[in-house]
Amino acid sequence: MEYTYEIAVVGAGAAGCAAAIYAGRSGASVAVFDKGMGGGLTLEAPKIENYPGFKSIGGVELAEKMKEHAAEYAEMKYGEEVKELKVTENGVEVITNRGKYFVGAVILCTGAEHRKLGVKGEKEFAGKGISYCATCDGFFFKGKKVAVVGGGNSAVIEAIYLKQIGCDVSVIHRRDELRAEKALEEEAKEKGIQFIWNSVVEEIIGKEMVEGVKIKNVKTGEEKILEVSGVFISIGEEPQNQLAKQIGLKLDENGYIIVDDMGRTSMERIFAAGDVTGGVRQIITACAEGAKAALAAMKAIGKRSPY
Repeated sequence: MEYTYEIAVVGAGAAGCAAAIYAGRSGASVAVFDKGMGGGLTLEAPKIENYPGFKSIGGVELAEKMKEHAAEYAEMKYGEEVKELKVTENGVEVITNRGKYFVGAVILCTGAEHRKLGVKGEKEFAGKGISYCATCDGFFFKGKKVAVVGGGNSAVIEAIYLKQIGCDVSVIHRRDELRAEKALEEEAKEKGIQFIWNSVVEEIIGKEMVEGVKIKNVKTGEEKILEVSGVFISIGEEPQNQLAKQIGLKLDENGYIIVDDMGRTSMERIFAAGDVTGGVRQIITACAEGAKAALAAMKAIGKRSPY
């Protein structure tokens, strides 16, 4: 059967756009499928100052530039959700909400989603003092009071990082002990990070920007306002692994797709890159992973590749 496209990329975030650019420039016919309008978690970053070439750029602007670049080398299919994959000996059938395609290889760049608190003010203040990534946004809160919500390793590491760059940090945790490693907890306490135990965030408050959080003690019922300029929510991520599960790819204990250093998965013709594979989950690493997966995928379709 003749291929509709040689390579299909699922997801038009940073990894997907990079994969499309590298595959297209290597001579493959490429389609990029995204159930929305693309961009991924890059869209949630109010400012990005650690992506080479841009001293400061908004997440929406950077995502648009990536999508425009990818469109030079691939057909971008926005609003077209991939519902099912069927892997055969000769290729992969891609079934979407709009049609069916037969391709030589698929690169899954479906990303991950931040778990949300689901409280009043969270949606309203997204990008206005609420962040899900200390590495991305911490610098903007230097010298200010911030709260980190969570109790695992990631939350405590983010709290330590924020303290390190000059923030006044409080950690809000719903229990009386952390899930994080004891060594991390001790390091945080040594650095002067405050812990608010047995407490949950009831509401995030402010006018134009975040001004504080209303917290409730789950044991006493007492409520109080903690004045902060930033709220870093670190209660985990959920990899968008539905397609990976559907075709039986190997996943790690947290649900991320297991890949080698070139984005090869446990199944021939299926590659993966970006946040859906775990790792440090940064824009720059997602781009690198997308590029490597594209180069490896070229070999799967019988085209010259150094990998």
